[in-house]
Amino acid sequence: MAIGKRIRFFRTLRGMTQKHLGTAVGFPTKNAEVRLAQYETGSHKPKTELAAKLANALSVSPQALTVPDIDSRIGLMHTLFALEDSHGIVIDDADGVPALKVDVSKGEAANDLVQMLSLWHKQSAKLANGEISKEEYDQWRYNYPKEITRKENIADER
Repeated sequence: MAIGKRIRFFRTLRGMTQKHLGTAVGFPTKNAEVRLAQYETGSHKPKTELAAKLANALSVSPQALTVPDIDSRIGLMHTLFALEDSHGIVIDDADGVPALKVDVSKGEAANDLVQMLSLWHKQSAKLANGEISKEEYDQWRYNYPKEITRKENIADER
């Protein structure tokens, strides 16, 4: 998903107008709405500093805005292929249905991924068991890894 669509997704989720978000990140009120529209439509891509300001104003991790572009099925497949190369994700079979799994023999990145997926699985199970609300689950996801306690914290990037 392109960054513009992520900005729009989180802005809408937070109930913010383009003008409100634009002024929150420092655009003049006069053209805040137009500037935000340019980023949301993809005609402009925010630089790293602006992306960080947008993430802060939207109360999400900057990484939540800059996920790979998976707007097309082909783009999604190539993202999965890249994850196979970099993190040991492999295609397998689970009861006759294709399933993704992590090949831990692929090294440190694969082992870190298993730990991160385990944390995600715990949060998902808490949601399914009614231990946390959907809002708390989304808060965890959209602010990952910030929402992880020190005990659970693992290396985000090596």
